[in-house]
Amino acid sequence: MVAAGKLSVVVVMVLVATISNSVSTDPDMLQNVCVADLNNAVKMNGFACKTNFSASDFFFAGLATPQPTNNTLGSIVTLASVFQVPGLNTLGVSMNRIDFAPGGLNPPHEHPRATEILFVLYGELEAHFITTANVLVSVTLKQGEIFTFPKGLVHFETNIGKEPAATISGFNSQNPGREDIPTSLFAATPPVPDSVLSKTFQISYQEVDEIKSKIAR
Repeated sequence: MVAAGKLSVVVVMVLVATISNSVSTDPDMLQNVCVADLNNAVKMNGFACKTNFSASDFFFAGLATPQPTNNTLGSIVTLASVFQVPGLNTLGVSMNRIDFAPGGLNPPHEHPRATEILFVLYGELEAHFITTANVLVSVTLKQGEIFTFPKGLVHFETNIGKEPAATISGFNSQNPGREDIPTSLFAATPPVPDSVLSKTFQISYQEVDEIKSKIAR
């Protein structure tokens, strides 16, 4: 069963990479490789190419191992974007892994530059996204199943099982970005004015401060 599960992951991710590359939201590549020079001071849409590169620029083992989930949310995201894999520069793909404790939550967020396709490694999750018409789209997922979050839409996942869960996601961008909705509103720098938050959510200034103190932890 374990071997079959690993094979499923490989097959799905190869398909994700192939499809994502063909409909990438990033600019098309103009050479075989353009390994990101993350230390280059030149600012551009993407990264300048390194003069020399090696196989290590295209390799990353960070998604192979579960990460600790002993935090307030009971989840942890491990990224595999251009910042971890410089060889992804100009290729228009990236991945991540999310580990969940029982009852863990990956809070409401959105990816401004990519669609996400999520594959359940193990466990049982509820996955949701919200349309611009404020329609909540929900599904229950088990091992080996997938779900897609359209680009730019708010989405979140919860582990509804009694055991740990984990997912792998593919993105059609080398740097999909992530905006956590609560953090953006209540922990921005400079801060969103309390008057705006109070009026938006119909809560008192004291309640705004209480939320800010919790989000900042």
